[in-house]
Amino acid sequence: MPEPTAELIELAHAHGVATEFWDWQGVHTDVGDHTIRTVLGALGVSAETDADVRASLAARGETEWEQVLPHVLVRTAGQEQRVPVHVPDGARYAATLHLETGETMELGLAEHHVTPREVGGRTLTEGMLLIPASVPLGWHEVVVEGTFGTHRMPLALAPARLEPPAAEPGEEAQRWGLMTQLYAMRSRRSWGTGDLGDLADAGAWAAGQGADFILVNPLHAAEPTAPMEPSPYLPTTRRFVNPIYIRVEDVPEVGYLSAAERQLVEWHADDARRYLDLDHLDRDAVWGSKEPALRMVYRQPRSLRRERAYQAFCEREGQGLVDFATWAALVRTHGQVWREWPEELQDPRSEAVLAAREELADEVGFQQWLQWVLAEQLATVQRDLRSTGMALGVIHDLAVGVHPDGADTWSLGDVLARGVTVGAPPDQYNQRGQNWSQPPWRPDRLAEVGYAPYREMVRAALRDAGGLRVDHIIGLFRLWWIPEGLEADEGTYVRFDHDALVGILMLEAHRAGAVIIGEDLGTVEPWVRDYLRERGILGTSILWFERDEHGPLGPERYRELCLATVTTHDLPPTAGYLTGEHIRVRQSLGLLTRDLEVETAEDEAAREEVLAMLRGKGLLREGAGVPEQIEALHRFLTWTPALLVGVSVSDLAQDKRTINQPGTDEEYPNWRVPLAGPDGSPVMLEELLTWRSARRLAGTVSRRRF
Repeated sequence: MPEPTAELIELAHAHGVATEFWDWQGVHTDVGDHTIRTVLGALGVSAETDADVRASLAARGETEWEQVLPHVLVRTAGQEQRVPVHVPDGARYAATLHLETGETMELGLAEHHVTPREVGGRTLTEGMLLIPASVPLGWHEVVVEGTFGTHRMPLALAPARLEPPAAEPGEEAQRWGLMTQLYAMRSRRSWGTGDLGDLADAGAWAAGQGADFILVNPLHAAEPTAPMEPSPYLPTTRRFVNPIYIRVEDVPEVGYLSAAERQLVEWHADDARRYLDLDHLDRDAVWGSKEPALRMVYRQPRSLRRERAYQAFCEREGQGLVDFATWAALVRTHGQVWREWPEELQDPRSEAVLAAREELADEVGFQQWLQWVLAEQLATVQRDLRSTGMALGVIHDLAVGVHPDGADTWSLGDVLARGVTVGAPPDQYNQRGQNWSQPPWRPDRLAEVGYAPYREMVRAALRDAGGLRVDHIIGLFRLWWIPEGLEADEGTYVRFDHDALVGILMLEAHRAGAVIIGEDLGTVEPWVRDYLRERGILGTSILWFERDEHGPLGPERYRELCLATVTTHDLPPTAGYLTGEHIRVRQSLGLLTRDLEVETAEDEAAREEVLAMLRGKGLLREGAGVPEQIEALHRFLTWTPALLVGVSVSDLAQDKRTINQPGTDEEYPNWRVPLAGPDGSPVMLEELLTWRSARRLAGTVSRRRF
């Protein structure tokens, strides 16, 4: 492969594309010429030939001057801001700031001397608008008017820092909560997979044990028809929710069903509950029973009060909801791969799509109604958990991306990049790298649309939530892009405007009164963690990974601003990790690049270092079994300054099976493993919550006394 030219490297750097990086072992690696050119092409930058590269470099210098205003600016509130404006030399113009409150203010010019430039046959000059530090937080708009027209720019002013919720007088600052894969946490009342009724019950039990939050896997929407993607981290959209989580019996209109219809609903429920005893979850079968029951409920008349609430929801969600519901209706008619639909239906703004929406109006309405029901049930769960005394309640999880054939790739167009997917470079746990099969945001297009899709996604995730976990938060700084057809280790990093993405996240979290937890594991530039800490965003500390060259970290060396846990969904539950389940799984799947004996010995030695530290601190006795080790590991976390401590529901059950094995697809039943007990048999939620061992583990981390 040819080496990239100096001009190609310059062009790549101008667009945030890395041409070199250091891998997980600290080895310097150069990025290939083909990868750089392909990634630039995905960013809309012509770079196929050296002549293209030279032309793109020449054009870049004029782009900013051709715009009267930047596409969007995200800045920190409480500071004076300067906004560049480019106008014809000598032109008169007026600039105003329209606050989101409806107020307006005139904007003056700061002293700014720049030599005019010839751009596209015009002489342009640059001014600098001055925005006072007194402008409050929020989404505002800068408007410039002159003989050259009217130009507008969104301006977001975010808080400098998010402050964690303050503890009550006399209470410990550290708070604990449950972490669960909701679909896997079933009760006898749920329909084969866990639902929002189960979430409410688990949360109520946890609140009774002194918990302040319950963190759930991403609840994002999947396909509306079989086969349904099992991974909650590969959704069709991150703005809307999977209706498989609806508790049918909790929909008010169920009360209007006739006796015969109620009997049909019960028949569907009994049919779905047959899947509770299977070793693997079957989402398609469960949805096959739940969907017809929900359609019966949908057909029931709504009271005036309920109808007004539904219409208000549709108005609030706007075109995004219409597009999602239309996509779901078209999937039922034309299949899940929208690129294989008739060409006229591949453009969501086409006349053909408008006509199809009218033709499929009832189905579109059903899909919108499902999202309304979900929003109501989620709001109820959060309200109920807060009323039990939880400080935070539900913490949602935001996936890093979306399915390449999903609703977002259809409706958002080129705001998502084409011809590339995101993943992760090789690291010690995935030594061949990872390809997550997800198209990334295009940073240039995202800015051009004022970050609207990102803002709406974040706002939806934070609605009726006490917090948000951002999966792979490093993706707000840089993402590993892999050209289609190449291996996961043949990609490169692409940088994003992290100030803008993090600022918007913080602004919406501040308004929601929510905490933000960044999953900052893997290959992370050290300055990124410093940046997030300064902004008040919590990191993620997994006990097994908290170590340096001398061994595992003592509790006093943990971060304060973090969610500390023993395990994560990409590792086996603690009972499995303690017995080397992760090594056995990776060996059976051919994911190890070193001899099994070497991996096993190294892993056992690392685990023994941790257990020896616990014994040295008096947290664990010699010869203790796995249940005692699980308790000691969690008690250790309460000795750390971490603000949040999480306990996996799988650890309450002493489950052993891996939830997800990164780097695999169908080779392992990822995201299809139901909650099980120590013997591997499925365990129901109501049973688990009566176990003395579950209450004992909860008591290990609880700082409250009853």
